[in-house]
Amino acid sequence: MKYIEIQGVEQTFKTRKGNFPALRDINLTVAKGEFVTLIGHSGCGKSTLLNLIAGLTVPTSGVLLCADKEIAGPGPERAVVFQNHSLLPWLTCFENVYLAVERVFSASETKAQLKARTEAALAMVGLTPAAQKRPGEISGGMKQRVGIARALSMEPKVLLMDEPFGALDALTRAKLQDELLEIVARTHSTVVMVTHDVDEAVLLSDRIVMLTNGPAATIGEVLTVDLPRPRNRVALSDDARYQQCRKTVIDFLYTRQAHVEKVA
Repeated sequence: MKYIEIQGVEQTFKTRKGNFPALRDINLTVAKGEFVTLIGHSGCGKSTLLNLIAGLTVPTSGVLLCADKEIAGPGPERAVVFQNHSLLPWLTCFENVYLAVERVFSASETKAQLKARTEAALAMVGLTPAAQKRPGEISGGMKQRVGIARALSMEPKVLLMDEPFGALDALTRAKLQDELLEIVARTHSTVVMVTHDVDEAVLLSDRIVMLTNGPAATIGEVLTVDLPRPRNRVALSDDARYQQCRKTVIDFLYTRQAHVEKVA
């Protein structure tokens, strides 16, 4: 079932040096409950495409649909988790999540119900003991969990993630990837995630969308990751299908889209 539809989307930005074509001819559908990652070299428009789905920017041409409705701006059915957790430092973890819950559900629910929603979201990411701590008192990984809890607390139909684990150390990143797999399995959320990490893409995804180099980037290849769920990173490390998926993505990125840094 098509849930997100991207039809003939192009995005051009006006700069001091003239128009910059970021994306061209983007056509993609994402099914309900599907986990899709966007991967490509820096400057290929991954975050630009995610921002378009989020409704944070409007395409130069083309149309984006979510549940058969045109995406004309941000909406509570599409929650975003950024690489920078974007927490308000003067609020506790509980208050940061409650703020989102209140905005979405205050018109239809009591304060007790809003509090229960907030507590449930923090419990889902294992942060109940840290509920009354402020961002400055917790680790980077915990801050990202708060960001994920805040997004999930809105009960979004679509979870949009822009390199949410990119700034974390390898062990914390692996732990949060595993937790995300469990959360998505429970919530059946539709996820679109930007990543630079090939192993992360293969571990998490149902499909990997590979973008060509910018400017005027487009979709070069879409790989279906035919691996059973639930997934275990240790077991997958020796799985021939996992290795083949990984090889396909690496071949696209480093052979077919070999990135040559330009010296200014």
